[in-house]
Amino acid sequence: MPHRCVGSRAAAALSNWPGQRRAWAGRSSLRCMEIVGLGIDLADVQRVRRLLQKDPGGFRRRCFTDHEWEYAHRFTDPSERLAARFAGKEAVMKSLFTGWRRIPWTHVEITGGGPPRVNLYGKAAQRAEMLGVVDIKITITHTRDDAMVFVISQREHAR
Repeated sequence: MPHRCVGSRAAAALSNWPGQRRAWAGRSSLRCMEIVGLGIDLADVQRVRRLLQKDPGGFRRRCFTDHEWEYAHRFTDPSERLAARFAGKEAVMKSLFTGWRRIPWTHVEITGGGPPRVNLYGKAAQRAEMLGVVDIKITITHTRDDAMVFVISQREHAR
C-alpha cells in the first residue's frame, strides 16, 4: 500500500485531530503514513437549499452538529457551506469503507472558519480506531451550484 514519510515536525503541523499532535522529536525522526482509504463526494447546493426550505429542523437534527449549523448560518446563503459539509461527511464515510446507514451523519463533523478539519465521534471514531486511522486530510471546494470534497484517511505505516 502506498505510504509517505514526513518529518515529525511536519507531521505534527499537519495533524487534523486535536490531541493527536506529536511533539517535535528532532530532524532525524520520521513518521511514515500509509493511506487507509480515499473518499470523494459531490453535493448539489440547490438540493440542500430545497431541504432547508422544506424541513430545516429535521435536516439539521439528522445531518449536522451545532458547530456546523452555526458556522454555515454566519453567511447569507448557508446552503453552500452545508452542502460542503454534507459532501464532506459522505467522503469521510467512504474513506472509512462504510456509509450513512452504519454511521450517523452527526458522528462526522467538518469544521469551518479556517482550514477544514474532521472531528469524529461515536461510531465514526470507533470505525477509524478499528482501521488504525490517526489522521484525516480534507479539502473542500464549492460554488453556488456544487460542493466537492476529497478526503484521505491515514494510519502510521509499520516499518
